[in-house]
Amino acid sequence: MTKQVCSSIGLWLLFTLLLSNYVVDLEASHHVYKRFTQSTETKSPSVNQPYRTGFHFQPPKNWMNGPMIYKGIYHLFYQWNPKGAVWGNIVWAHSTSTDLINWYPHPHAIFPSEPFDINGCWSGSVTILPDGKPVILYTGIDPKNNQVQNIAEPKNLSDPYLVEWTKSPLNPLMAPDAVNGINASSFRDPTTAWLGHDKKWRVIIGSKIHRRGLAITYTSKDFMKWEKSPEPLHYDDGSGMWECPDFFPVTRFGSKGVETSSFGEPNEVLKHVLKISLDDTKHDYYTIGTYDRVGDKFVPDHGFKMDGNAPRYDYGKYYASKTFYDSAKNRRILWGWANESSSVADDVEKGWSGIQTVPRKIWLDRSGRQLIQWPVREVERLRTTHVNLANKVLKTRSRLEVYGVTAAQADVEVVFKVGDLEKADVIDPSWTDAQLICSHMNVSVKSGLGPFGLMVLASKNIEEYTSVYFRIFKASKNSNKHVVVMCSDQSMSSLEEDNDKTTYGAFVDVNPRQPLSLRALIDHSVVESFGGRGRACITSRVYPKLATGNNTHLFAFNYGTQSVDVLSLSAYSMKTAQIS
Repeated sequence: MTKQVCSSIGLWLLFTLLLSNYVVDLEASHHVYKRFTQSTETKSPSVNQPYRTGFHFQPPKNWMNGPMIYKGIYHLFYQWNPKGAVWGNIVWAHSTSTDLINWYPHPHAIFPSEPFDINGCWSGSVTILPDGKPVILYTGIDPKNNQVQNIAEPKNLSDPYLVEWTKSPLNPLMAPDAVNGINASSFRDPTTAWLGHDKKWRVIIGSKIHRRGLAITYTSKDFMKWEKSPEPLHYDDGSGMWECPDFFPVTRFGSKGVETSSFGEPNEVLKHVLKISLDDTKHDYYTIGTYDRVGDKFVPDHGFKMDGNAPRYDYGKYYASKTFYDSAKNRRILWGWANESSSVADDVEKGWSGIQTVPRKIWLDRSGRQLIQWPVREVERLRTTHVNLANKVLKTRSRLEVYGVTAAQADVEVVFKVGDLEKADVIDPSWTDAQLICSHMNVSVKSGLGPFGLMVLASKNIEEYTSVYFRIFKASKNSNKHVVVMCSDQSMSSLEEDNDKTTYGAFVDVNPRQPLSLRALIDHSVVESFGGRGRACITSRVYPKLATGNNTHLFAFNYGTQSVDVLSLSAYSMKTAQIS
C-alpha cells in the first residue's frame, strides 16, 4: 500500500536567515515504496555514474529532496532517505555553503524520535525571530498517522553551522481540526511566517476540504501558541490538495527582493505572490495579487485564478519549490526539486534519486503579469573554457555544432533574430495548451518559423538528443500579433524506451521582432532552459545511452522553412561543484 505525502524537498529550506525575519519550507509528494526502504544498507553508486550531476545539488546516494542565511552561512536542509533511493525513512539532512553552489555536509538536523513525529518528519520552514534566533516549523506524523505541526530550535546559537537542533516539549503546536472538516491526512507544509500589522505571526498550511484546496492561516503572539483563523488566506473549489504553499511580497518595480514580513518602504508598491503545488497535477502554480492585511485575505489580480490554469514557475519536471529572501544580496531566491524520469528499479540500481535545481533569482516583470527567473550569478563562477560564435545564419534544415566545450556539463546562451514574421504559420485558435502544441508538432515537424534552438546531450550521429527550441506563429491571418512557443522535446533523448520522455511546452511573452534569447544549463541528466530572459522556464531529466561524457555533442539548429540568424552564441564548460 502506498501513501502520498508532501515532504520538504530538495535543497530548499531556503531559509536565508541573515538579518531577516524569514522562513522557508520544503516539501513534495511522493510514494512510499516499502519493499525498497527496509534494508539498513543500500547499494553505493558505482564509480561510473554518467547521470550524476556536476553542479546540481544531490546527496552521494539515496533519495533526497532543501536553504537560509545565518551569520553569513547558507544552510540547506533537505529530506533524505538514508536507507534507499525512493521516498521513505525520511530525515532532515543538513549541508552548509558560503556561495549556494559548493556544499559541506553535517549530521542530520531532525529525525523521527518523539510521539509527535515518530512516523515521519516532513515539510518545514525556518523563521528568524526578532531576537535573531532561527526556528523550524515542520510537519510530523504521530502514532495515529495524523499530520501535526511541530517546532525545533538550535541547541547552540553561537554555532554558525547550527549542527544540533532540539524539539519543544510543547509539540505539537497545531493539529487538524475535524470539527471544521480538516482531514488529518491533508494538513501539512507550514510555510514562511510573517509578522502582521497587529504584530502577530502568521503562517499558512496546505490543506483541502473535499475538493476545495486551501491555505489555512494560523496566528500567534509568541510563536508557540497558535490559533486557527476563521477563514483561509485563499482557496479554490475543485483544485484538490494544496501542497507546499509559499507566500511572499514582491516589489512592483525593479528586481530587488523584499523581506517576507515587509509591507513596503515609503513610495514602494508591493504585490504578493501565492504559490501552491497541486497534488493532482504534480505542478507548481502561482498567482499575483494583493494581500488584505486587516482581513488576512489574498485577492488575486484580475485575470488570475489559483487553479490548474494559473501560470507556473517551470513547465517541466519541477515541483515543491520554495523561495527565500537573501538579505545579504537583497534578492529573493527560488529553489525547486526535479525528480527522476527513470523507473524506480533504475533509481535503485543507480543508488540515488532526485536533484535540486540551480537556485534562481526571481522578481516581478515590469508588466506586473508574470514572474521572471534567472540563475543566480554564483553559478557563473563555475564557468571555464569559453566558446563564442556570432553573426551566423542557420538555413532551413541545418545544424551548427559547437566545438570546444564539455557538452555534457555546460552553460549555453544563444540569441536568435528572425527576419520576415509574415512567413509565420497562423496558430489554430483552439491551441491554448503549449505542451500539446509541442507534443503534436515535435522537432521533426517544419513550420514557417521554427523549430529553431539548441540540441543538447546529443550523440554524434543524432541518434539521441534533447531539443529545446522556439516556434513563432501569427495570432490570426490578418493580425500583426504573434505567439511564441518554447518546447523541450525529449522524445529522442535516449535509446532506453522505459524512461519518461514527455515533451514540455510554454508560451513566452516576448515580442519576436526583438532578438530572442535561450539559455540552457546542461548537467549530464538535467537540462534547465530559460527562454526570453527567464520569461519561460522548462526543466527536463534525460538519460542518454550514447551521448554521455566525452561522447556528448552540442548543436544550434533550425528546421523551419525560413532562415534564422544567430546573433551570438556563448558556451562555457562548467566545473564540478564541491558537494561532499
